[in-house]
Amino acid sequence: MNAPLPKAGDLVYVTRAASVQFVKPIWCRVIRVLDWITYDGWCWLDVYQLDARGDAVARRSLFVQPAKLESRQPVGRPEQRRPQGVRRRPDAGGSRPVPAGRQPGQSGQGTGLRWAARMRQPYPSS
Repeated sequence: MNAPLPKAGDLVYVTRAASVQFVKPIWCRVIRVLDWITYDGWCWLDVYQLDARGDAVARRSLFVQPAKLESRQPVGRPEQRRPQGVRRRPDAGGSRPVPAGRQPGQSGQGTGLRWAARMRQPYPSS
């Protein structure tokens, strides 16, 4: 009896039940299922290993039993939405939120973004 294979983009929790090498369980996002020949009930997965925040920290190939993979949502994982009334600066790469009443490029001191813009310009040659 073969379990359905995970699809690209699926979030899976790999525990010791899925493969004995995972004494400490890990969260992974599936890149693809590799078509390598394996034992019945096993498969190779190409995945990104995720940290506690859900960011990819390593790319791995895992030999697992798909029937034993858990595909639930992680506990304690923060929502990816911004609070109401907060938007991102388009020129700063989305590094910090801008309060709703302030325009992008306005900071309390007024010098931070101008200094950053000067640092992005090429150094003048002599």
